[in-house]
Amino acid sequence: MAGTLRKISPLALSIAMLTSTAALGADEKFDTAAPGTLPADWICGATGGGSPVWKVEADASAPSKPNVLKQSGKGTFPWCVKQSAQITDGFVEVKFKPLAGREDQAGGLIWRFKDANNYYIARANALENNVVAYKMVNGKRTDLKPVGAGARAYGVTATVAPRAWHTIRADFKGPEFVVRFDKDVATFTVRDETLKPAGRVGVWSKADSVTEFEEFRYAAAR
Repeated sequence: MAGTLRKISPLALSIAMLTSTAALGADEKFDTAAPGTLPADWICGATGGGSPVWKVEADASAPSKPNVLKQSGKGTFPWCVKQSAQITDGFVEVKFKPLAGREDQAGGLIWRFKDANNYYIARANALENNVVAYKMVNGKRTDLKPVGAGARAYGVTATVAPRAWHTIRADFKGPEFVVRFDKDVATFTVRDETLKPAGRVGVWSKADSVTEFEEFRYAAAR
């Protein structure tokens, strides 16, 4: 009958909530992709040019064996993003291992990725022993100062051991982003209002860094 309210059973409500929650994020370990290929639904490139080489490889040291996503080429700022993930507010997290690089040994993640020239970054560098957040706008990278730090600050200092697994995470809501490295080894907040719309999430490297990525996680804020 028109105008009659329908009762929804607790089971149906629970299923609906679970379905909604599942659509908000994912946990990717790259283990279903064949070595030598890209994982499904991922696209890769480099801001500023270069010849990045992104592919899935096996690594016996991976936190969740057997596979990792590895960048072994060169580029100004290599990136790889999940195409179907469009998030305005939420979090993104990844484990990474810096393996080699004369110029850099960096690994990080990106969010609100609009295109190859516009997105946010949080990265750690084993040659510099620091963790820094940036904005990439029209192909130009600018560091974001930690809240409360001076004008000459450049991220935060942290020991980033080479050839070891680390975790980096960014929680983002509106103009405020909280970056965490190896849980609470380094935690800081930055603020920026340049890139507001939803965008893709992914992983990021720099220059000649040879870096592996594993256990990529993301979710939209509920």
